[in-house]
Amino acid sequence: MRAVIIACQTIKEELCLALKETGVDYPVIYIESGLHNTPNVLHSRIQAQLDLLGNVDYVLLAFGFCGNSLVGIKSSAFTIVLPKADDCIPLLLGSCEARKLITQEMGTYFATKGWLDYEKNILWEYERCISRYGEQRALRVMKTMLGHYRRFMVIDTGAYETDCVTPRTEEFAARLGLKHAITPGSLRLLHKLLLGQWDQEFIVLAPGEEISLEDVCSAGGGQVSQPGACLG
Repeated sequence: MRAVIIACQTIKEELCLALKETGVDYPVIYIESGLHNTPNVLHSRIQAQLDLLGNVDYVLLAFGFCGNSLVGIKSSAFTIVLPKADDCIPLLLGSCEARKLITQEMGTYFATKGWLDYEKNILWEYERCISRYGEQRALRVMKTMLGHYRRFMVIDTGAYETDCVTPRTEEFAARLGLKHAITPGSLRLLHKLLLGQWDQEFIVLAPGEEISLEDVCSAGGGQVSQPGACLG
């Protein structure tokens, strides 16, 4: 089939690894990170990219719903396929259920190298607050923002060495009094997306159909999307 992948730049390393592991060689168009903080802009950016495409049968969206930014996305020319995931966290843990089980243990803020490299992420926000308000006030702001979280967790997706991020994440967690942990990730959902294994974990939109709010509400078992989660 003639297919194109549109993906968030935040999961670029994981998608590259999944492409290698599956042997799939579809072209990939990356959407710049940081747009998740403005869902309407992310929506417009994805739709504009879809509208530019021609001579394809399928577009695979490697995104979560990201703050309802995908509601109304459609194409009249080709089929769109995407995972049922409220943000990108289930894409890197392997399932919505895996994310649910972890967060049921305690409120958990997730991070990967991609989020820390590309996003205007929580560590970036902390440093910005320090430069503007000083460390003590910055800590108060962060503790308010992360008030219901008890753990800061790095997802080891296998696409990078965790040692390249854990010095920063451990220091940040310690300053905010959060537990720090590393959990194994899984590219299972990305593999299924690439290999055409589109079962009940995916939405398949025929030409002319659009992503609905009902689709969004059915994703992730009612999980609340992490602020800034692909940061999706």
